[in-house]
Amino acid sequence: MNLLAKSKCTLNREKIADALDLNSAEDKEALRRRLRAMERDGQVSFNKYKGYALIDQESMVTGSISLHPDGFAFLSYSATEKDLFLPANQVAHVFDGDIVQVLMSPSEAGQRSFNKLIKVLERKTTHVVGELKRKGSDYYLVPDCSKISHKINVDSRQLMDAKVGQYVSAEILEYPGYKKGFQQTTLVQVTEVLGNPQDPGMEIKVALHRHGILDGWTDEEFDLAESYGDDVAAKDKLGRVDYRHLSFMTIDGSDAKDFDDAVYCERINSASGSQEWRLMVAIADVSHYVRPDDALDIEAQNRATSIYFPGYVVPMLPETLSNGLCSLNPNVDRLAMVCDMTINAKGIVTSSEFSEAVIHSHARLTYDEANAVAVNGKSKVTKKLAETNPAIIPHIKNLHTLYNVLIPARSKRGAIDFETQELKFNLSKDKKIASMSPVIRNDAHKMIEEFMLCANVATANFLQAKKVPSLYRSHEGPTDKKLTLLRAFLSDKGLTLGGGDKPTSQHYNQLLDKVQERGDASIIRTMLLRSQSQAQYSPKNDGHFGLAYDAYAHFTSPIRRYPDLLAHRAIRAKIGGSKKSLFQRLKSRIVDSSVNEVYPYDAKEMDELGTHCSNQSRQADEVSREVESWLKCQYMQKFSGQTFNATISGVTSFGMFVELDDNGVEGLIHNSNITEADKEYALGDAVSVVLNKIDMKQRKIDFLIETVPTVTH
Repeated sequence: MNLLAKSKCTLNREKIADALDLNSAEDKEALRRRLRAMERDGQVSFNKYKGYALIDQESMVTGSISLHPDGFAFLSYSATEKDLFLPANQVAHVFDGDIVQVLMSPSEAGQRSFNKLIKVLERKTTHVVGELKRKGSDYYLVPDCSKISHKINVDSRQLMDAKVGQYVSAEILEYPGYKKGFQQTTLVQVTEVLGNPQDPGMEIKVALHRHGILDGWTDEEFDLAESYGDDVAAKDKLGRVDYRHLSFMTIDGSDAKDFDDAVYCERINSASGSQEWRLMVAIADVSHYVRPDDALDIEAQNRATSIYFPGYVVPMLPETLSNGLCSLNPNVDRLAMVCDMTINAKGIVTSSEFSEAVIHSHARLTYDEANAVAVNGKSKVTKKLAETNPAIIPHIKNLHTLYNVLIPARSKRGAIDFETQELKFNLSKDKKIASMSPVIRNDAHKMIEEFMLCANVATANFLQAKKVPSLYRSHEGPTDKKLTLLRAFLSDKGLTLGGGDKPTSQHYNQLLDKVQERGDASIIRTMLLRSQSQAQYSPKNDGHFGLAYDAYAHFTSPIRRYPDLLAHRAIRAKIGGSKKSLFQRLKSRIVDSSVNEVYPYDAKEMDELGTHCSNQSRQADEVSREVESWLKCQYMQKFSGQTFNATISGVTSFGMFVELDDNGVEGLIHNSNITEADKEYALGDAVSVVLNKIDMKQRKIDFLIETVPTVTH
C-alpha cells in the first residue's frame, strides 16, 4: 500500500515484486494473492494494460444496482447526481437492487466512463421464482425475472416434490462470486411449489413471490381483526356525532366488495340568502380499529397499499375489516370520519370541518344505477328505486346537481383531464382474459371523483393549518429534461405548448382542447401524460400540478392506502372527540389536543413513511402491470399472424413500440424487421401491423409492419 502511495502511479506485479525484493516463486504467488485480495476489498484497482493503482476513496460511491435485461446496469447513488453506467461484465454476479460499492472513473469527452464495481455490500434478493428444469441428473431454474442472466442451480436434495415444468419459489443458498471469465452460478433450494404454468391465478402468484409480497395473515393479525366482531359495538358509538338519519349512500363499481366512502348532499341557504350546498363525505373509520403499533398496523404499514389485479386483490387489511366493519355496507351502522363541507354557487368550498361519527348507509348503488337516476328520471332503474327506496332519489339528484356546479370551478382552476382509456378484463373460469372492453366513465364516476377531491383538499388544508407532521400527495410540474423531449415531439406535430420553461396545467389543457379532434390525439395525450413528474407522498407540501391544487392529501381510502390512515390519525389527534369515547377506545392513554400517542409521529418519521409509501405504491403499480402483461400475452397468442390497426407509441434505438387501437396491447417492431421505407414512420403515426411472435418469459409481443403487396399489370 505504501509503495503504491509513494509511486503515485500504476505498477504491474513484476515492478512491485522487484521493489519489495521478492524473488522466489512462493513469495511472488503470495504477492499475487495479496494484491487480488486488496482489489476485492476496494483498496487497489487493476488495469491489465497499466497494472495496480491505489484507489482514491473519494471516488468510491455506494448505491443500489438497477439491472437491465440486456445485462448492463446503472448505479443509483445520489438524488442529485446522474446514475453511473456499469457494463455487463462488471455485474454478472449481482442481483437487481443489490447494494454495491463502485469506483467512479472520469469520462473523456464523447465517451462513456468506465466505472468499476468493487464489491457487493448487501444482497437484497433472497429468493428466486422460476420454472424447474432438468438436464441429466442436474436440476436448474429458469428464472421468471428477465434481469437474472446467470445460471440458477437447484439442490436436488431440496426439491419439495416439485415436478419439472412447475413454477417454484427457491431460497438462495450460495450467491455467485465475482470470477472474471467464469460462468456465474447461484445455488438455491426449493421452498414452495407454486404450481403449473397454466394453473388459474399463476400469474399473480408468481409476481407476488418474485417481489416478496405477502398474501395472507399471521394468526395474530387475523385474530386481532376477528376480535372486533361483525357489528359496531354500542360503546364505540358513544361520543360520536350521529348522522344515521341522513341519507348517506355508497356509489361504486358493480364488482366492488368494500365500500370506504359514502356521500350525502343537501341544498342550504347562506346568511345572505344565496344558494349553497352541504356536501358530506363519510370515510370508514379504520383508525378506530387499527391503532399505532398494533399487529394490524405494523403489517398495514409494511404493505402501505392494497394491490389490485384482474379479478383479485391483495388487501392492506384483512377482509374481515376491509369488507366488514370498515366497509360502509348498506343498512347497518358504521363508524366514520366525516368531512362536512359548504360549497357556494361558484363551486368553491368555503368551509369544512371534520368529526368522528356514526352513519347508516341508506343505499348501495352502482355507477350505472346512480347515473341512470341522475340523468334520466324515467329510466327503469329510477322506476325500480321509486318502488324500493324512493327517499334516496332526490339525494342522488342533489349530488348530480352539485357535480354540475363543481365542473366549471374545476375548469377554471385548470385541472388537467387526460381522459385516458381504461380497459376492463373479462376473465374466463380459469382466470385468463376472455375479452377486453373499454370502461365507460359516466357522470356518476366523475361526480364521486370530484367529491373525493373536495374532501382530500379540505384534509390538506386542515393538516397544513394545524401544522401537524403529515403526508401530502405532491405532484410537481414537468422536469426540464421531460419538457425538452415533449416540445421536440410537439414540434414534429406542428404543435406548441405554452408557458415557456414553466408551463401550467392551464397550458396543458389548452393544448388538449386543441388536439381532441385529431386522429393522433391519443398519442399526444399519452406524451403529455408522460411528461409529468411522478406524484409522491411527502411531508413537504409542494402542491399538485396535475389537479391544480396548492395543497392536496389523501383522506378517502384508509382501507387500502396507509397515508390515508395516517391522515385520519392526524385529524383525530387534533379534533379530540369526547373524553369518554376516547378513554374507552384508548383505555389508559392520556390524550390532549397536541400530537400524542394517538398520533406518535415526528417530522423525521413522517419523512421516512413518505418514502416508504411512495416506494410501495410504485411497486404495487409495477406488479399489477407485470400480471396484466402476462395475461395480455396469453390472450394474444390465439391471434398469431393476424393484422391489427395500431399507433406508434414509442421510438427507441432498437425499434418502434406500437399500441393496438382496439385493446391497448403494446408490442415492439424490432429494428431487424424495419425496412428503409418503414423508417419514414414517426411517433404517433397510424400503422398496420401483424402479430409475429410472443415471448412469454419476458412478457413481450413482437409485431411486423404489414407489407402491402405490389399490384402489377
